[in-house]
Amino acid sequence: MKKILGAPKSIRELFTGVKYSIHYYQREYQWKRKQIEELIEDLTGEFLDYYNETHERQEVEKYGHYFMGSVVLTEDENAIIDGQQRLTSLSLLLLFITKQLNDEDDKAEVLNLIYSKKYGKTTFNINVEERNKCLESIIDSIEFETEGHPESVQNIWKRYGDISNLMIDALPEEALPFFKDWLIDNVQFIKIVAQTEQDAHKIFVSMNDRGLSLTAAEMLKGYLLSEIAENDEREKANDFWKTTMLDLKSLGKEQESDCIKTWLRAQYAETIRERKKNALPGDFDVIGTSFHKWVREKSSSIGLHKSKDYNDFVQKEFILFANTYSRILDYSNNLRDGFEYIFYNANRNFTLQSLILLASLEKNDTKEIIDKKLKIVSCFLDYYMSIRIFNYKTLDYSAMTYTMFMLAKKIRNKSPYELVEILTNEISEMEFSLDAISDFSLNGWTKRYMLHQLARITHFIEVESGRDTRFDVYVDRNIKNSYDIEHIWVDHFERYMDDFDTETEFDRTRNMFGDLLILPKDINRSLNDDVYCKKVEKYYGQNLLAASLNDKCYRNNPNFLRFVNNNNLNFKPAIDYNKETIKERQGLYEQIAKLIWNVKNMEMYLN
Repeated sequence: MKKILGAPKSIRELFTGVKYSIHYYQREYQWKRKQIEELIEDLTGEFLDYYNETHERQEVEKYGHYFMGSVVLTEDENAIIDGQQRLTSLSLLLLFITKQLNDEDDKAEVLNLIYSKKYGKTTFNINVEERNKCLESIIDSIEFETEGHPESVQNIWKRYGDISNLMIDALPEEALPFFKDWLIDNVQFIKIVAQTEQDAHKIFVSMNDRGLSLTAAEMLKGYLLSEIAENDEREKANDFWKTTMLDLKSLGKEQESDCIKTWLRAQYAETIRERKKNALPGDFDVIGTSFHKWVREKSSSIGLHKSKDYNDFVQKEFILFANTYSRILDYSNNLRDGFEYIFYNANRNFTLQSLILLASLEKNDTKEIIDKKLKIVSCFLDYYMSIRIFNYKTLDYSAMTYTMFMLAKKIRNKSPYELVEILTNEISEMEFSLDAISDFSLNGWTKRYMLHQLARITHFIEVESGRDTRFDVYVDRNIKNSYDIEHIWVDHFERYMDDFDTETEFDRTRNMFGDLLILPKDINRSLNDDVYCKKVEKYYGQNLLAASLNDKCYRNNPNFLRFVNNNNLNFKPAIDYNKETIKERQGLYEQIAKLIWNVKNMEMYLN
């Protein structure tokens, strides 16, 4: 191997005047929302340790630095051998920031780190041709159809959406220019340059595969096993650990580490870092970065005193929580009978769900008790989140972590009956309720949840009316003919000018909850600018929520009519669709929502 060159580089230095390539045989860009959440939480948390609203911008130069690890490059082609996940994610974060900055010079400064233009052609600094149209769509703020594109492109589009959602509440608006300055000059990498591609791969392997580079999970295992005195029990514990870790690894990248973090945080963490300047990291935060050290230091306080304690910790407790964590992942990705609420919560990208579910368990719980607890707590979370959504309150990781951690501590080791009591009280103490549905509408923020909420209402009335229906199909954005949000009113202000003084007032009414449905993409687009009398004929052949606007739905439909009458729901066909109809429909949706999201639902799992 020839000489290796390494030096610290800021983001500005890494991206100024350079084009990087990624070879075709490299793995795809694979980061999920969870990794983006952690990146934004780490960066904004570090920044806020230094930021003060009284500061002038030049003071950012004195702020502390943040280390992002190393990147491995080839000298001949500037090919990224190691680091594309982080560099791609940071590029997306920079793209988001440019859209929020007001100063044109600030915008230009950041955009120069992302792409350049020559002879009218845009060239991105991470230069991968298949990604260009997606990135151009982000720059131009236009929709991008991901179907048929490679995994990397689909993930880039999704992760940019995650960044947009997560950054909304991550920083005070006035702090963004300061954060931009800090990010591009105080966040650093070690840039490692190898003279050949072969050398670069050798460096990558030696950094990641050598036995000395143990993971936190491996170091935790070593510590726990070293405290088990009996050889037979130690070997048995080792076998249990290895088998369980292999099962977790099969579920996805870093799932074994995430499982251990979630288990320890849910069951043992007592403190969490406050979101204020100079606040010290708590148990929750330390577990997130070095849980192996935390367990060693906290061994006595978490009940590890003698050999048997360590043996039980591995063979009983860890196995129980790891198996339950695996089940939660399965229920999050697949709609399973009896565990629908876990799927619903995961569909809203609520990544703190596993923390709350594991917190409710006790290490001696039977499977029957565990199942009851999972159902009760996930039912609560679904109701809690819907209340927040209908009141325009964020569910993002940074905003919810503290509240959910405090809740986790409240429900630790509680019986199912105690859980229902505690969680019912949590709902009663919320400062808002489902009554806010009367004013709920589609906007830039609610767009991410609107398909889910409409699908829940659609699915509920169909199930209650005896129809064969699947919620997971309604919300699956990856199927060929996925469902879209349909506005019953077409987007033509001139048709409604007699009813509105301004186009803004028209848009507000058109985006009300009561003017929305879900339809398959091909049907939604075929309707185009059709007037309501034509639309309503096509609605009849669609889902029950759409069909209920047509008077044919009320003929020879006994199960639907029985459901409507039993619940005194204000369903009725609409010959014309006007402002008053939208208002009535909004009220109907509120009625249905209060049947779906009801605090009493938790009690059915006590039997």
